Amino acid sequence: MTEYHAQNKAKLISETRRRFEAEYVTDKPDKYDPRDVERLQQDDNWVESYLVWRHNIVDETLKMLDESFQWRKEMCVNDLTESSIPRWLLEIGGIYLHGYDKEGNKLFWIRVKYHVKDHKTMLDKKKLIAFWLERYAKRENGKPVTVMFDLSETGINSIDMDFVRFIINCFKVYYPKYLSKMVIFDMPWIMNAAFKIVKSWLGPEAVSLLKFTSKSDIQDYVSVEYLPPHMGGTDPFKYSYPPLVDDDFQTPLCENGPIASEDEASSKEDLESDGKETLETVSNEEQTTLLKKINLTEHTSKAEENEKVDSKMKAFKKPLSVFKGPLLHISPAEELYFGSTESGEKKTLIVLTNVTKNIVAFKVRTTAPEKYRVKPSNSSCDPGASVDIVVSPHGGLTVSAQDRFLIMAAEMEQSSGTGPAELTQFWKEVPRNKVMEHRLRCHIVESSKPTTLTLKDGALAMSDKTSEDLYLQLNRLLESNRKLEDQVQRCIWFQQLLLSLTMLLLAFVISFFYLLYS
Repeated sequence: MTEYHAQNKAKLISETRRRFEAEYVTDKPDKYDPRDVERLQQDDNWVESYLVWRHNIVDETLKMLDESFQWRKEMCVNDLTESSIPRWLLEIGGIYLHGYDKEGNKLFWIRVKYHVKDHKTMLDKKKLIAFWLERYAKRENGKPVTVMFDLSETGINSIDMDFVRFIINCFKVYYPKYLSKMVIFDMPWIMNAAFKIVKSWLGPEAVSLLKFTSKSDIQDYVSVEYLPPHMGGTDPFKYSYPPLVDDDFQTPLCENGPIASEDEASSKEDLESDGKETLETVSNEEQTTLLKKINLTEHTSKAEENEKVDSKMKAFKKPLSVFKGPLLHISPAEELYFGSTESGEKKTLIVLTNVTKNIVAFKVRTTAPEKYRVKPSNSSCDPGASVDIVVSPHGGLTVSAQDRFLIMAAEMEQSSGTGPAELTQFWKEVPRNKVMEHRLRCHIVESSKPTTLTLKDGALAMSDKTSEDLYLQLNRLLESNRKLEDQVQRCIWFQQLLLSLTMLLLAFVISFFYLLYS
C-alpha cells in the first residue's frame, strides 16, 4: 500500500510539471520568475504542497500554481531582503517569528494594535509578510507555522480587511500547507462581524484552523514559556530591531564539550591549549593550578570533572539575573556583557543549572559564529549540577549589540550516552516541541564597571554590595516603567473605546434623522 501511494504521488508530481510547462510556461515564458519555474522542476516537496492543498486534482493545482507564480513575480519574492523593507516597519514589532506552539510549530506573530490602515504603506506591509514567510519556507521546507493574531488593545483604526484577506491568501494560495492553525487572541466584540467574513475567505476546509482564544484558554495551544505576560505567559522576550528576532543561529567556533573520559579524542596538547585560552586573563598562579587539573592522566568521572570546572570558575561567578526555564536556569537572563576594547574585558560567562531529575543536553548557537569561541558549546549537564560556559571574542573581532546567542536544551533518557556521537544523534532525533530555547543579547560596557558577569584579571570589577544595589535599582526602574506603560495603554484603550462609541452614536443619530425626514 505504501509503495502504491509513493508511485501515485510521483506520477501526479510528474504530470503537474509536464502540464504546467506545456500549458502555462511555453506560451508566456516571461509571465513567471525563471527561478520559480526551475524550482518547480526540481523540488518535489514544493509541487506536493500545491497538490495536497488542491486534493491531488491536477487541473486545480495548475490554476493555483499560475496564480501563485504570478504573485511571486509581481512581489519580487525571490529578491526580498531585509533592506527591501522600510526600517520603521521592522522596528515597530508588528510582525515577526518567535517561539513554538505545543505541537512544535513556529509562531508567526501579528500584533494588530501596531497596524493602522493606510493605503500608502499597504504594499510595504504585504512585502513584510511575504519576506517572513519566504524566509521561513526556505529554512523549514514544508514545516507549518501557527499564526498568532494578537488583537489585544486593538481599536477600530486597526481594522483592515484588505490586509487580513492578503494574509489569508498567503496561506490559501501562495504558501499552501504552511498553515497549522490561526490563533485569534482577545478579539473585541466590534470585530465579530469582520471575522465572519474572514471565515468565508478561508473556505470550509480551513475554517477549522481558526481558534478563538482568550487569556483563560490560549494555553491549550501555546505553553506559558512562549506566551508574553499579557497573555498569561512567562516569556521574557521583548521585541527589538536590529537584528531580526528570528535570525539564523549557527554553531560557534571551537565547539568543545567537557572531558567525558580518558578516551576523549582531544590530545593532551589540545587540552593544555584550551585551558590557556579559556583563562588567559587569570593570574599565572591560577593558570598553573588549572592546567594541572586539566592534564589529569588518571581515570576521572564526568561528575568529578564538572566539579573541577565549578572550582575553576567559582571566583568569576556573579550572576545578577536568572532566567528560570523548565529544564535549565540560565544566568544572565537576557544580556551578555562584554567590555569595550579599551577596558580590556574580553570574556563573559553563561551559567547553566539543571533543575530536572534527568541529564539535560544543551548546545549554544550564535548569529555571528565567526566572531566567538564558546566552551563548551555542545555538551550535557547532570541533574542538579551547573555548567559554566565561557564566551570570548575571536581573532580581535569586535562584539556587536546586534549579535545574539541561542541556548537550546532537551532532557535525555537515563540510558542515553553523553559522548559526542550520542549527542549528535540525540539532536537529530529529539522532537522540536521537546526543546527549550532561550535567547541572549550582547551588550558592550563602555565603563570599567559592568553590571553583570565579566572576567577581568581573575577578579570582579565591582563589589558585591555595589552590584546588588545596582540590580535592585534597575528592577525598581523596570517596574516603574512597566506601570507607566500599563497606564498609557489603559488611556489609549479608553480613548479608542470612546471613539468607537461616538462613531456608533453618530451613525445612530444620522440613521434616525434619515428615517425621520425621508
